[in-house]
Amino acid sequence: MIDIDNMSILIVDDMKSMRSIIKKTLRNLNLGQNIYFAENGVEGLRCLHTNRVDLAIIDWKMPVMTGSQMLDAIRNDHRLKDLPVIMVTAESEKDIVLDVAEIEVDGYLLKPLTPAVLDEKIRAVVGRVNNPDDATRHVRMSRECQDAGDLKLAIRHMEMAVKLKPTASRLIRNVGLLYGKAGKPDIQERYLLKAASVNPQDAITRHLLSKVYWQKEKWTEAVRYWCEVLSLTNKFNEDAIKIGEALLGYNQNQQAIKMFSTLIDKTEKNLPVKEKILDMCMEAGEVGFSNQLVEKLMKEFPLNHGLVYKAGQICEALGEEDKALEYFLMADQRPGNPLAVKLKIARIYFLKNKVIQADGYLNQVLRMDPKNKEALSMRRSI
Repeated sequence: MIDIDNMSILIVDDMKSMRSIIKKTLRNLNLGQNIYFAENGVEGLRCLHTNRVDLAIIDWKMPVMTGSQMLDAIRNDHRLKDLPVIMVTAESEKDIVLDVAEIEVDGYLLKPLTPAVLDEKIRAVVGRVNNPDDATRHVRMSRECQDAGDLKLAIRHMEMAVKLKPTASRLIRNVGLLYGKAGKPDIQERYLLKAASVNPQDAITRHLLSKVYWQKEKWTEAVRYWCEVLSLTNKFNEDAIKIGEALLGYNQNQQAIKMFSTLIDKTEKNLPVKEKILDMCMEAGEVGFSNQLVEKLMKEFPLNHGLVYKAGQICEALGEEDKALEYFLMADQRPGNPLAVKLKIARIYFLKNKVIQADGYLNQVLRMDPKNKEALSMRRSI
């Protein structure tokens, strides 16, 4: 039980001014007998381990250790896991909400804070802690059973929580995860599918399902859930690129392209990500998709010189020599163009029996690299 009139509160925020504002607001509300401060998650965890704290108010975006990382550490600490936490942020992106909600945050507030909202949120959080509903009691009992190593009883309590809250996808998912720990993957899969069906916005469950089907090498199902995840959140974008690359390695090119297409549509003005996908597809020989992507990128990033060269490479691979030559000539006009561009142009002119043009570019190549084997070979042929 938390005594709301005498509780201890930890404020974690990298901005001194924000810590002062929250402290002043709490004093005016007569909340917080003892108030502690920390500049980041690492300091916050240290404070929690050395002081009795009833409630933590944590900023989401901090250096060293973010608020969500600190919250994750709290929930995985046997001593701290039930500590009520209110997350504060200046941003309202759905990824942030997803991030903190899935680590079981007790309250969520947007800056700027008002005294009335802070007072209401703290009292609501403390009220739920002091008077938990039956489902919450079963969840807590399930955790205690897990800590004691009794998975069977832990599952029973979590299933009872689901009966009380049948549309709570996180609880349904947790039942599935417990069955997975108990070595029953088929039942785990069934519960994860149920959790996904009751909550179309549950990206975490879909991410877990994609892993389940990946392990089974059910590529179509795995990619289906990956694409659903990507449509819901940007949190797993980097992982998605690695999965797409792995799919190319397994010769599942069409599934990789499906994933990449979804990711590209959701990634605005992020050239490094899109260019990385382009390079992987070019290397895998997916010239058709690469051609569509490079044309799209050149429109989106018209000043990027490297894309023009890559467009020439793709057209060359497609056997479209005239179009490839056009791109290479464009790339050759840009400052700092590499020797490789001139060599490409020389090769195409050579194949077209345009000896004078080929010889002119070979001279440029050999001035830059007198021992270039390919250029010397073409020169001897001429």
